[in-house]
Amino acid sequence: MKCRKCGEKASVNMRQHKLALCKEHYLEWVPEQTERFIEKYEMFSHDEKILVAVSGGKDSLSLWDILIRLGYQADGLYIGLGIDAGINYSGESHRLADEFANEHNLKLHVVDIEKEYGQPIPVLSEISRRGHGKPCAVCGLTKRHVMNRIARDLGYDVLATGHNLDDEAAVLFGNTLSWSGDYLLRQGPVLPSADGLARKVKPLCRFYEREMTAYALLRGIEYIYEECPFAEGSTSIYYKEILNQLENDRPGAKLTFYLRFLEARQSGLFAERNDSTLHLHPCTNCGQPTSAPGLCSFCRMIEKVADKESIVSNL
Repeated sequence: MKCRKCGEKASVNMRQHKLALCKEHYLEWVPEQTERFIEKYEMFSHDEKILVAVSGGKDSLSLWDILIRLGYQADGLYIGLGIDAGINYSGESHRLADEFANEHNLKLHVVDIEKEYGQPIPVLSEISRRGHGKPCAVCGLTKRHVMNRIARDLGYDVLATGHNLDDEAAVLFGNTLSWSGDYLLRQGPVLPSADGLARKVKPLCRFYEREMTAYALLRGIEYIYEECPFAEGSTSIYYKEILNQLENDRPGAKLTFYLRFLEARQSGLFAERNDSTLHLHPCTNCGQPTSAPGLCSFCRMIEKVADKESIVSNL
């Protein structure tokens, strides 16, 4: 297979695009496409400050690398979840994010959940029983809370995450199976800012996971290879496996599925909810927006954990 641009031996063959590229031209193509997606979906401008949520994985570190190469003002945010599970998952993730920032002379904000809230994610999950003891629900809630808080408090215009096409297609597949209207309305490359919520964007949403893996490897980006230990058996991985089977038989199926959804969404197929159902007000504790009366979901969870710990300490 030869590179479409120069005729040299191709390093990456993308069947869904009918495109093969050598290392040099592939490393040019990915940022060019990212810039095109940023402009197409009006994610942000070069004048705005961007906070990139980095996990130590290939997608988030590659996103940070691409934005810097494109000349954007992008700082990183690493959230220490306190997940060990015998492989020091959080410690290794933090090391890789920190090394990437130091190597490129970039600013990395670090929030340690255990230091901030008294317990790591697995313990918060166990005590609160949110998500029936599986840490994923607590992890997602906590990360959303912290990312929005840091973006708001430190004056960033936009929060960027490294979700790729495989991530987005799997979420879309699950939400479509259950026709989760509220979630379908909120899924897309851009979630606008509103009522204290930072604008959230996904510049990599049209890249396949294997494309981002190739980018990280060809750029020499060191990243954590292991999945989160608690992800095993998750529905998102199951949906990805199903979609991968479809993609193997019909190259481009995942991209078509996602793009046709975006077209349908833009055409008004999914009607917006009445504004009265979207009313948000500040949490009485942290000030972040919530639709619930009084405390937001995160603060209610932390309060519940604190109450249980207090009971135990008094026994």
